[in-house]
Amino acid sequence: MNSRQPTFSSFSSLAAFLFSGLLVIFQTTNAIISSSYYNGNEADHLSLLSFKSMITHDPYGALTSWNSSVHFCDWTGVTCGKRHRKVIVLNVTSQGLEGLLSPHVGNLSFLRLLALRNNSFHKTIPHELGRLFRLRVLNLERNKFNGVIPNNLSGCSNLETLRFGINELVGRIPIEISLLTKLTILVMDGNRLTGGIPSFLGNITSLKMISFPDNPFGGTIPDTFGHLKSLQEFYLGGCNLTGTIPYSIYNLSLLTRFSLADNQLSGSLPLDFGAMLPELTALQLRNNQLTGILPPSISNCSKLTILEMISNSFSGKLTVDFSKLTDILYIALGNNLFGSAEPDEMKFIDSLNNCSKLEKLFLYNCNFEGALPRSIGNLSDQLSNLDLSRNKLYGNLSLDVGNLVGLTQLNLAFNRLTGKIPSTIGKLQKLQVALLRENQFSGKIPDAIANLSSINILVLSSNKLEGVIPSSLGNCYRLEGLDLHNNKLGGNIPKQLLQFSSLSIGFDLSQNNLFGPLPSQVGGLKMVTYINLSHNYLTGNIPSSLSGCTSLSFLYIHDNLFQGMLPPSLISMRGLVELDLSHNNLSGQIPRFLEGFSLHVLNLSYNDFKGEVPVKGVFSNASAISIAGNSKLCGGLVELGLPKCKQKEKKKHKKRFPVFVIVLLIASSLLVVSCVVYVLYRKKRKGQSSQSSINERFLKLSYNQLLKATDGFSETNLIGKGGSSSVYKGLLELDDRFVTVKVLHLQTRGAHKNFIRECEAWRSVRHRNLLKIITSCSSVDFQGNDFKALVYEFMSNGSLHDWLHSSVHASRLNFLQRINILIDIASALDYLHNFCVPTIVHCDLKPSNILLDDDMVAHVGDFGLARFLERNSNLNSTSTGVKGTIGYAPPEYGFGSEMASSGDVYSFGILLLEVMTGKYPTHDIFNEGLSIHKFVSTALVEHAIIDVIDSDAITLQSTESNAKKVEECLASTLKIGVSCSADSPTQRMIIENAIHELHHIKDVLQNIQGTVPSLCNKSCF
Repeated sequence: MNSRQPTFSSFSSLAAFLFSGLLVIFQTTNAIISSSYYNGNEADHLSLLSFKSMITHDPYGALTSWNSSVHFCDWTGVTCGKRHRKVIVLNVTSQGLEGLLSPHVGNLSFLRLLALRNNSFHKTIPHELGRLFRLRVLNLERNKFNGVIPNNLSGCSNLETLRFGINELVGRIPIEISLLTKLTILVMDGNRLTGGIPSFLGNITSLKMISFPDNPFGGTIPDTFGHLKSLQEFYLGGCNLTGTIPYSIYNLSLLTRFSLADNQLSGSLPLDFGAMLPELTALQLRNNQLTGILPPSISNCSKLTILEMISNSFSGKLTVDFSKLTDILYIALGNNLFGSAEPDEMKFIDSLNNCSKLEKLFLYNCNFEGALPRSIGNLSDQLSNLDLSRNKLYGNLSLDVGNLVGLTQLNLAFNRLTGKIPSTIGKLQKLQVALLRENQFSGKIPDAIANLSSINILVLSSNKLEGVIPSSLGNCYRLEGLDLHNNKLGGNIPKQLLQFSSLSIGFDLSQNNLFGPLPSQVGGLKMVTYINLSHNYLTGNIPSSLSGCTSLSFLYIHDNLFQGMLPPSLISMRGLVELDLSHNNLSGQIPRFLEGFSLHVLNLSYNDFKGEVPVKGVFSNASAISIAGNSKLCGGLVELGLPKCKQKEKKKHKKRFPVFVIVLLIASSLLVVSCVVYVLYRKKRKGQSSQSSINERFLKLSYNQLLKATDGFSETNLIGKGGSSSVYKGLLELDDRFVTVKVLHLQTRGAHKNFIRECEAWRSVRHRNLLKIITSCSSVDFQGNDFKALVYEFMSNGSLHDWLHSSVHASRLNFLQRINILIDIASALDYLHNFCVPTIVHCDLKPSNILLDDDMVAHVGDFGLARFLERNSNLNSTSTGVKGTIGYAPPEYGFGSEMASSGDVYSFGILLLEVMTGKYPTHDIFNEGLSIHKFVSTALVEHAIIDVIDSDAITLQSTESNAKKVEECLASTLKIGVSCSADSPTQRMIIENAIHELHHIKDVLQNIQGTVPSLCNKSCF
C-alpha cells in the first residue's frame, strides 16, 4: 500500500483542524462584535451577568430583561453614564431577590450607587466592594447578610451614605470606617453588632446621621461624639448602653432627632438642655433610669413634635412651658415620679392649651396630686388619646371636656375625681373607650352619654353614681363592654339596655341597688359572654328568654331575690362555664339538664331547692359545686354530707297480689342482688375501683386503671416529656374516652411542690379556655411507691407549639385561625387575672402549654408554676424558685421581682410574636441584644412587617384590593405583641385592651372573607 495514500484518520485530523480554526475565527469575530456592541465595556457586562447568576429566586421577574437582546445599559435597575456608557447605578430595591451578592460587582469601577435594599441577599458582604472607589451610596438594608463588616470598605473613599440596617451582621464596627471622611449617613440598626460604640466615629466630622438602634453594643456613649458638629440625627436606642449621657453631646446644636430609648442610662439632664439643642423635633429617652427634674428649658425646643420620656425616674414639679411647643404631636411622660405635693402642681396643663396640633397625651402613673385643671377642656381638638390614670387627681371633671371632640380614648381611672360626670361628655362623638373607674364620681349617669355613637367600651365602675340607669344608653349600638358595677344605681334594668347586638365583652351591673324583674329582653344579648347582676335586689322569676344568650359562658346573678323554678329553656345554654345562683329564693328540684353542661363552677347555695341532687357532670365533682343552705336536698355525692333520699311510700291497694307473684318478685330481687355482688367481687379482684356510676371516675382513678389506659405507660403513648413529668395519651375502659395522663417525676426536685400547686390552681379555675381536669388531685400508692398523676381531657389537635414548629400537621394556621387562638389565650388570662379570687398568675405561658381541641379552640394548661396573689394563700408569689421558661419569662423576674399579672402579659406578648413570626424567642438570630421584641419593633418602624411575618399567616383569602387591609391587620397584631412584651411592666398593654384589639382585627378579617363579623370567639372573659 502507498504510504502517502490518505487514510480515514488523517481526513478526520484535517477536519478537526479546520473546525478548530473556524471556531477561533468565530470567537474572535464574536469578541470583536461584542466589544463593538458594548463599546469596550465587556467587564461591566460580565459583572452584571455574574450578579444575575448568583440570584436563586426572582419572584417578580426583575432581571428578566437581563439578556443579550438588550444592551445592559437598558436592563432593569441599571443606569449607565451618557458619555462612557459604564454602569454608574445598580438599583434593585424591593424586588424580592434571593441569593448571594457576587464579588464581581466590585469590578463595576464607575459605580456611584449600589442599592439592594429590602431583598433576601445572604451570607457575607464581599470584600471586593472595597474596590468601588467612586461609590457614593451603598445601601444593603433589610437583607440577611451575616458575618462581619468588611474592613476594606475604606477603599470606597468617596462614600457618603452607608446603610447596613436590618441584617444579621456581627462583630465590631471596623476602625477603617473612620477613614471614610466624606461619610454623612451611617446606618447599622437592627444587627447583632457588639464591642461598644467606637469612639473613632467621632473623627468622621462630616456625619449628619448616626443610626445604630437595636444592637447589643453595650458600654457607654463615647465623649468624642461631641466632635460631630454637623450631626442632625442621632439614634442609639436599644443598645444596652449604661452610664450617663456625655455633656459634649449637648453641644451638637444642629441635632433634630435624638433617641436613646430603651437603654440603662442614668444621671440627669442639664438644666439648659433646651437652650443647647434648640433644633430638636423628636426627643426619645423612654425606658432608661434618668433622674432629676425634667429641664424647664425644653420649652426652648420650639420645633418639637415628639417628646417621649416615659418609664424613667424624673421627679419634682413639672414646670415645662409647653405653650412654646406649637408643633408638638405626641407627649408621653407617663410612669415617672413628678409628684411635688404643691398646690399648683397641675398648672402645666394650662400651657398645653397652645399646642393646637397635639394628638396624644400620656401622663399616667406620675404621682401627680392635685385638682384636675379646668383647662383640660382647652386642649387641642385634635387630641385622640388622653391618659391621666393612676394618679392622685381630685376635683371635678370640667364641663369643657366636651371641647375635646377628637378624643377616641379617655382614661381617668384610678384617681380621686368627684362631682358629676359632665353632660358635655356626650359631645365626644369619636370616643370609643371611656375608662372612669375607681374614682368618686357621684350623681346620675348623664343621659348625654347616649350620644356617644362610637363608644365600644364604657367603664364607670367603683364610683358613687346613683339614680337610674338611663334607658337612652340603648342608643350606643356599638357598645361591646359595659361595666357599671359597685355604684349606688337603683331602679329597674332598662329593657333598652338588653338589646345590644354588639355587646360581647361583658355586661356588669353588680353591686348596685337595682330592683324589679329581669326584663325578658335579656335574651337579646346573643353575643355576650359575661353577665354579672349579683348583689342587687332583683325579684321575680328568672326569665325563660335568658336562654337566648347563646354565647354566655359566665352568669352571676347571686345575692338577689329571684324566686321560682329554673326555666326548662335554660337547657340550651350549654356553653356555660360558671353559674352562680346562690343567695336567692329559688325553689323546685335541681334540673337534671345541668348534668349535661360543661360547667366548672356551679353555686346553688342558700336557696330553697329540694329533692335529689344529681351525680353526673359537674355534680360528680364535689369541689366544683356548692349547695349549702338548701335544707330540703338529699342524695348526691357522699362528700356533700346530705341525707339519703327517702323512698316514696307505695299506696296501699285494696286488691292484694297473689302469693306466687310476691314470691316471684322476691326471688328475682335475690337473683339481681347476687349478680351485682358477683360483679363487684370480680371488679375488686381485678384491682378496679368499685364505682356505683361511671361518673365517679372524676374522683377516683386507680393506678391500675391508668396503667391499662396507657398500655403500661408505653413509649407509643408518650406524647410529651419534661423535667418533672411525662405526659401520656390514654383510653379509659369505662367509657372508651381518650384522656391525657400527666405523671409526676417525684424524684425531681420541686416536682411534689409543683403537683400541690397545680392541684390548688385547678380547684380555683373554671373557664372554657382553660384545660379541663378530669380527676381530683390525689395520690395513689402502688407497691410502696408514691404515684401522683393528673388526668385531663384529651386535646385532639395537640399543642400550639406543634402547629407552629412541627411538620406533624399537613396544613398550617392561617391568619384568622391565629387571631382566634390568641383571643382564646388572652381570654383565659383575663379570667385568671381579673375574675379569680384570689388572682392567679400562670407563670409559664408558652405554645407548648396551649392545647387545641377538635374545633381548634385553645385551652391553657400546666399550672405547675402558678402563683396566687392573695396574702393568706399558702402559695403566693414570694417564691424565689423557677419563674417560667427562658424566652417567655419577663425580664423583671430575673432581677428578683415577685410574680405579677403583668408578667403573664409579657409572656403573652412574646407568644403572640412567635405565633405571627413563626420564630422561637430563643431562635439563633436572637442573641447579643437582639430579641424577638426588637426584631418586630424594628419591622414596624421600617414599615416592613411582611418580612417578619410567618408566610403561612398571610394565606388568608383576599383580593388585591384587600391586601392593604390585611397588612394593616398584621401590623396591628404585631403592635399588640410589642406593647405586651415591653420591658417595663407598667408600659405593657393590659390584657382587656389586648382582647378588644384582637376582636377588632378579627372583625376586619371576617369582613374581608365575606363572613358575618363576630365580636367574640366563643369566650372573651
